[in-house]
Amino acid sequence: MTSQPRKVLPASRRAVLGSALTGAALASLPSVARAEESAGGAAPATEAVRAQPWKLSNRMSGSGDWADFLRRQDLVWSRLPALWHEGPFLGDGLLGSMIYQEPDANKIRFTVQHGRVQDHRPAFGSGWGTCRLPVGHLTLDPVGTITAVDWRLSLWNAELSGTVTTSSGTLTLTAFIHDEILVARVRASGGERVSWTFHPEEAMSPRQIQEDPPAGYVANPAWSTRTTDGVKQVLQPLVGGGQTATAYRQTGDVLLLSVGHSFPSNSEAATVSLRKIQRAGAYGTLRDRNTRWWHDFYRKSFVSLPDERLQSFYWIQLYKVASATRANAPVMATCGPWLERTPWPAVWWNLNLQLEYWLIHGSNHLELDSLSATLRQNQEQLTANVPAAYRSDSAGVGRSSDMFANRSVGTPGSGAEVGDLTWALHNVWLSYRHTMDETLLRETLFPLLRRAINYYLHFLTPGSDGKLHLPSTLSPEYPVVPPQDTNYDLALIRWGCQTLLDASAHLGVNDPLKPRWQEVLTRLTPYPTDENGFMIGADTPYAQSHRHYSHLLMVYPLYLVNWDQPENRELIEKSLVHWHALTGAHRGYSYTGAASLYAMAGRGDTALSYLKLFFDPTTRYPCRANTHYTEAGPVIETPLSASQSMHDMLCQSWGGTVRVFPAVPKDWKDVTLHDFRTQGAFLVSAVRKAGVTRFIRVKSLAGEPLKLKHGLTGTLTVLLDDGTPARTQDLGNGTLAITVPKGREVLVHSGARPDLVIAPVAISEPGDSWGLP
Repeated sequence: MTSQPRKVLPASRRAVLGSALTGAALASLPSVARAEESAGGAAPATEAVRAQPWKLSNRMSGSGDWADFLRRQDLVWSRLPALWHEGPFLGDGLLGSMIYQEPDANKIRFTVQHGRVQDHRPAFGSGWGTCRLPVGHLTLDPVGTITAVDWRLSLWNAELSGTVTTSSGTLTLTAFIHDEILVARVRASGGERVSWTFHPEEAMSPRQIQEDPPAGYVANPAWSTRTTDGVKQVLQPLVGGGQTATAYRQTGDVLLLSVGHSFPSNSEAATVSLRKIQRAGAYGTLRDRNTRWWHDFYRKSFVSLPDERLQSFYWIQLYKVASATRANAPVMATCGPWLERTPWPAVWWNLNLQLEYWLIHGSNHLELDSLSATLRQNQEQLTANVPAAYRSDSAGVGRSSDMFANRSVGTPGSGAEVGDLTWALHNVWLSYRHTMDETLLRETLFPLLRRAINYYLHFLTPGSDGKLHLPSTLSPEYPVVPPQDTNYDLALIRWGCQTLLDASAHLGVNDPLKPRWQEVLTRLTPYPTDENGFMIGADTPYAQSHRHYSHLLMVYPLYLVNWDQPENRELIEKSLVHWHALTGAHRGYSYTGAASLYAMAGRGDTALSYLKLFFDPTTRYPCRANTHYTEAGPVIETPLSASQSMHDMLCQSWGGTVRVFPAVPKDWKDVTLHDFRTQGAFLVSAVRKAGVTRFIRVKSLAGEPLKLKHGLTGTLTVLLDDGTPARTQDLGNGTLAITVPKGREVLVHSGARPDLVIAPVAISEPGDSWGLP
């Protein structure tokens, strides 16, 4: 590849990587433009009246405001949780703990699991050879019989606190995890005493709950113990190399525990975990560091809804995802850092992983993007995953892998599942679009996407119709392999080729494959459809219930076929209706996916009705008491995707247009958004009262062109932050093109200037707290 000077991009690039107008074009527009209200949108003000500088009044600026608001979202327990999906959970992106009753015992279990702890024997596959491995659990062992608990999981402080009442007295506890240290302080009164026991667990795949180990598998050796200067350690060697080491110490009423994992070193984990405990510092210092991190975290964005239970659920998911991952952590496995007995002790690349990360973008938490970091760090492994004949220019990943993306991928023509890396790279593209970070585009997205699409290009062949066709591949996880042209892969090929063309233009790269990418876009066979909408693939209708929406990927989340295209609305509608008409195999994410699809169509009430199916306890696979989720085992992605469904109701930014309140249900009369991040690297704040949008504020972090679908009526006022009128152009259908320089803000409202206040909204639909209240 040779570099060329950066240039103004063609319209094809702007459709994917930016708005439909370049900054230069916007700068040439008049400061005030007239729009006809009959065209479907509001008209900007016709008089350029200089206003005074404006500023939002944020009633969530103080720590007390946040503490009061988030306390109303906390999980609470007045009954002892008996299962992992009922209890409190703690985490710092690496170390994780769930708290519930020790099965068949008068004890309280604190699970001890870690996101880096895995086996290292690739020959036995991701289910056994490179799976996540259990570490162990602590038990708090009371003297008396447990008779009651009163617990609260504080989101604001990321801390469990409360009491355990027994027949002998009371145990008062607090617990949190920070910097890979579990910190628990327990004080006893009456006849109670504080007694902790650590129980190591066998270092064998949790997949043993459903199948025997593969032939030739040798169990990992037993653990050993040692004590160094009062710090106890459990040392777990591994047959494939490496070590897991758990270190813990109880001093007075405070217990500290840390887990280390090393590979290929057989001893480093022991050194690291011991050092963590020896250098941990005082309880107060640890607690201050923990709360400081979380207080800074929450302040990055704000969402308030009038539905009390959904509002609380939303904030719990932000707590959950930040407990489960950080940018410096491994990519999330299906359980996150809370490994339990499961048939899925690995990373699943064909839906789970993608759904896990969607909510980090709108919520303005890119510091949690361990997916992009994992792909950047493991490019050599992704290349090694394809057959040797294709490694010179291709890359891929199989359905499931370890945290290093170690899993081979089959070839088109064999019925293999081929497109999972390309779909994962769509998440990286979302991170790029929400930050406009050119380094991410240049060093991770472009080179890996080029290789992922190259793998497809080796197998595309012309048919008698002159179109390019793809031999048989699997649509995740539909149990029939189409003879050719799986819609899952056709959608990803189209998105990938267009994105590569746009990215090469943006980066000034004269890539020799550009003509090939353009040819594919021109000649690739159309998506197979029938009277019921999108098929699974050629000659393979959607004919049996299916939990995945892989055959609808071109609609969501790729938006290649979308509601802004009137000619495609009937096709989208009947495809979605037919998908859900065949029941039986649907799972939680089938409902959250439908909610997002209907939100794209602007149908907020329908979107909410599907979302609420996920919370309906009569549904076969509903959200659980602590907002976690389980099928045959724990899976973390579905509740996190439900938060993205709410994002899609409140603010969308696909296709280069920011859409504010595009699918708000009629019962959500009042809504507040603040610093909601969108594609183009904009921060959106907006307030809706009595069913009407009062104002929209957009801050530009990158100086990208802004197209805003505002939903306002009447004459608009559009002002930059210094009070001067912004340059605008009415694009029809309620959409404005607005010039907002980098680092500047624009205010859009109709009528008299409203109160520019960011504050929680009043609850109109009360609901119980999550947990076991």
